[in-house]
Amino acid sequence: MATLLLVRHGRTTANASGLLAGRTPGVLLDELGTEQAARAGARIAAVPVVRLVTSPQERCKQTAKAVADGQRGAGHPVTRATTEKALAECDYGDWQGQAIKTLLKEPLWRTVQQQPSAVTFPGGESMVAMQHRAVAAVRRLDAAITAEHGSDAVWVAVSHGDIIKSVLADALGLHLDLFQRINVDPASISVVRYAADRPYVLATNTHDGDLSWLRKAPPKDEGAVVGGGSGPA
Repeated sequence: MATLLLVRHGRTTANASGLLAGRTPGVLLDELGTEQAARAGARIAAVPVVRLVTSPQERCKQTAKAVADGQRGAGHPVTRATTEKALAECDYGDWQGQAIKTLLKEPLWRTVQQQPSAVTFPGGESMVAMQHRAVAAVRRLDAAITAEHGSDAVWVAVSHGDIIKSVLADALGLHLDLFQRINVDPASISVVRYAADRPYVLATNTHDGDLSWLRKAPPKDEGAVVGGGSGPA
């Protein structure tokens, strides 16, 4: 079971101005977002990464570059990030590019909060389809990376808030209608391991802290330890 680091892109100009960027081209990290991405890359540099994949949106590619720079700075071999279309931002359709304060007044906004499984964005995709494509891609990639590099491999996927929340909801066994209970901030790092019996969520929405414990080989796939176990050394 390889270890997956889910990294949200750093803050963007759209985030800072209250716009729903979606797949709008040209949305880049702002000054704070660039600093956030560099900090995430420095944290991940504590462990060698065998693969780095990213959403095709520019803000994610910028964040992935910061991760790759951190790897090179630490002397770890890493190829440049590869693009995974299935990790792209949700297609928000007609909502894309609009101000959040405007969208708050839409009747659909309440459904997005309370029953996202019933939401299809006008002119865009459904949140169910969004989750299905993202989860399928992550599980496919994780299985391939484990087969190629072994169960102690660590890899990184850089994506978006709703995408990462939907992957975490699946890993936690939560219905999509509960995924709004999960918070994923810009440049935060969440950690998941997919084992034969179930996924294990090791961390969510972390902003700081040492990640060198990920260098330790994961425990044998014997299920969850009763009582919680001893944790990483």
